[in-house]
Amino acid sequence: MLSFKPTEEQQMLLDAIQKYADNDVRPAAHDADEHGSFPAHLLVKGWELGLIPAGIPEAYGGFGEHSAVTNVLAAEALAYGDLALALAVLSPGLVAYPVYLSGTEEQKHNILPQIAGAESLPVFTAALIEPGIAFDPAAPKTTATREGDHYVLNGMKAYVPMAPEAKMLLIYARDSETGKVDGYLVESGAAGLTIGEREKLMGIRALPTYSLHLSGVKVGAECKLGGESGTRYERILSHSRVGLAALAVGVARGAFEYARNYAKERVQFGVPIATKQAIAFMLAEMAIEVDAARMMVWEAAWKLDSDPNGDGTAESYLAKEYADKAAMFVTDSAVQTLGGHGYIREHPVERWLRNARGFATFEGLVVV
Repeated sequence: MLSFKPTEEQQMLLDAIQKYADNDVRPAAHDADEHGSFPAHLLVKGWELGLIPAGIPEAYGGFGEHSAVTNVLAAEALAYGDLALALAVLSPGLVAYPVYLSGTEEQKHNILPQIAGAESLPVFTAALIEPGIAFDPAAPKTTATREGDHYVLNGMKAYVPMAPEAKMLLIYARDSETGKVDGYLVESGAAGLTIGEREKLMGIRALPTYSLHLSGVKVGAECKLGGESGTRYERILSHSRVGLAALAVGVARGAFEYARNYAKERVQFGVPIATKQAIAFMLAEMAIEVDAARMMVWEAAWKLDSDPNGDGTAESYLAKEYADKAAMFVTDSAVQTLGGHGYIREHPVERWLRNARGFATFEGLVVV
């Protein structure tokens, strides 16, 4: 029988994150969305919670152990505060966790201490998504061609968080001979790597994302994640999808609770609108969707933790598909609950709806 009751350590971490989300992030989220960035001190404070260092073993400079269950609990709480901020705070995990899950011992010892030991938010990022309407994470168009003791990368990437400030990028590409997808660790400033203009997105507007152009970028063979054995790409995708699903649950939970509280306080014809059958039924369906998506996320994360040799593809994919749709339903219902106020930017539900719309295209923006 499964039990998802948090351990004492997990509960302490969740309490700290929830306090941060309630007291620091939410009050700043509207202005951050309007202005396109969060205050630097909020990002630093989020990093100081220690989520990612706690997910890196002591042997590699951290102070804990990796747990997908712990990380999805934390991701939900962060996204409850704001999705853009959550993605920014979790961005070092885009390199840290793939290296831990799939890297060689040399890669782990070289890279993980740089992330776990950082005093301020370290900028590491990854590039998976590609521009175009037919992007398939199982068959990216970006290629890696082996030439002697190095690889040559060519292609285009999009939705790359904080690329100009990144110390290192993990770029996913398809081997031009075998078709296998691997990750390649690329230092910032590499010849042939061009960072485009900041993208103008419908949602997560406080998270700066950029396009990348790779034209003959050369990296040593030792920079391929996993070395000659290659990258556990399906496993990494599963950790990404379950993380995205957890973030979707956090956004949905925030929207549901806001709509519920509004409906209790908004009085029409002498009674709160929450007593109206149409509103009450909608709120009930929203609550069901949040809880159902959360349980699927927890089960998928538990599966990843309990089967380190598997890839968890089925469970993580189903959790993400369900959570994507649940987030859209709940955030749209929240806008409907507020009526005309739901379309006004001073209320957060319109921002949550814009953010939720992006989950269908956010492949690889987080790894837990």
